[in-house]
Amino acid sequence: MNSDVTDFASLAPAYPEILMALGVLVLLLLGVVLNKERSLLITWLSVGLLVATGLIVLLQPADGVIFNGLFIADSFGRFMKVLVLGGAGLALILSISNAEENGLHKFEYSILALLATLGMMVMVSANDLMSLYVGLELQSLSLYVMAAIKRDDGRASEAGLKYFVLGALSSGLLLYGASLIYGFTGHTNLGEIVVAIANEGRSIGLIFGVVFLLAGVAFKISAVPFHMWTPDVYEGAPTPVTAFFAMAPKVAAMTLMIRLVMDTFAPITSDWQQIVIFLSIASMVLAAFAAIGQQSLKRLIAYSSIGHVGFALVGLSSGTQVGVEGVAIYMAIYVAMTVGLFACLLSFRTETGYVETIDELAGAAQSRPFVAAVMAILMFSLIGLPPLAGFFAKWHVFLAAIEANLYVLSVIGVLASAVSAFYYLRVVKVMFFDAPVKQFAAVPGELNIIMAASGFLVVTYYFTVGNPLAQWAHIAAGSLF
Repeated sequence: MNSDVTDFASLAPAYPEILMALGVLVLLLLGVVLNKERSLLITWLSVGLLVATGLIVLLQPADGVIFNGLFIADSFGRFMKVLVLGGAGLALILSISNAEENGLHKFEYSILALLATLGMMVMVSANDLMSLYVGLELQSLSLYVMAAIKRDDGRASEAGLKYFVLGALSSGLLLYGASLIYGFTGHTNLGEIVVAIANEGRSIGLIFGVVFLLAGVAFKISAVPFHMWTPDVYEGAPTPVTAFFAMAPKVAAMTLMIRLVMDTFAPITSDWQQIVIFLSIASMVLAAFAAIGQQSLKRLIAYSSIGHVGFALVGLSSGTQVGVEGVAIYMAIYVAMTVGLFACLLSFRTETGYVETIDELAGAAQSRPFVAAVMAILMFSLIGLPPLAGFFAKWHVFLAAIEANLYVLSVIGVLASAVSAFYYLRVVKVMFFDAPVKQFAAVPGELNIIMAASGFLVVTYYFTVGNPLAQWAHIAAGSLF
């Protein structure tokens, strides 16, 4: 295809992004015209826009590289885009019933969420160090504001500031790595970098560039040792915002990581494998032990998500197609579990506000049996107990690691899983066996639906979505090789 032919049909691979960008601008104008009394309408329209974009991704699959190699569309990108859009849409729905007390009843919140999602879609389809960075920044800048959107709350402002300062640092690392890679290979296009590395061999400067680049991406997926911001931001930001942070951005950054190491740095696998294995072990072990002492539920979830990133990286460490499939399946199941978890968290509200600490959940099973039951199921799934979805997620990634002879990594992962069981089970124990201390308010309808769906998927995963998901992940991972 000629680069000077820019008729609209040739832009087919980027239709979802184009729709998203136009939709955001329209909704922004609409929000300004209707003003904040109508923020609920804007939120539902945003969810509708995400659904429409998701349908285009699924029903109009167009593969190709466009914009002079800046943008790539393939089945791997489509798989991850559906996860990103789904996670973002569900997070927006979670924010509806309680927008007022979380300071999210401004229409700008949905607009920022959509812009962040657009950035994530660009990240997923990035085929060049430049577009990768642009997508990353569009996502990050929106997320910084979302963290601090509850302006009169000291903790939220602090969360936003911490996230911004550390995020700027990580962007600097990433850019420094990108400039080193450009300097030593002479290209920014990911496809051309592979050729350059294959021809010229590895140089110490290139390895430094890879380390810095992966450090910048590791920050975004909050892998240890770049996880410092996660517990503070998760705790300080309003709960629906935390839900948004925990789902879509993780998927997008993980996709970026996979694309970089599996495609671009494929000739130097032995070098990046060491980095990914280190990140993986550090994340699993630190999260397992750091979460034990936590009292705050959201900090616990933060360490839990750090641990799950570690488990997902186990699959990536293998450097094989099976490993990428494992990570893709892991991220899908992780999103399903996380949305259910946050729906449960938002359902436990008292007269004074939301449940903050684990002890406040005491006796929840007596007054809210359904929510407590779903939460318990999700906790068991997060541990990775069969036959729940979480077990199959871990099974896929450990399988890949064992096939690649990474036995030590697998053993450490299983042991970290066992340690993490303690703090997940503690939540269940408090809900079911302790005496009630608080009265919980009624649960909004849409949260009930999300919890029921999440619980159902987690329990029946093997019989319902397990096979189709694995096949789709197989096709998606195949497009990378």
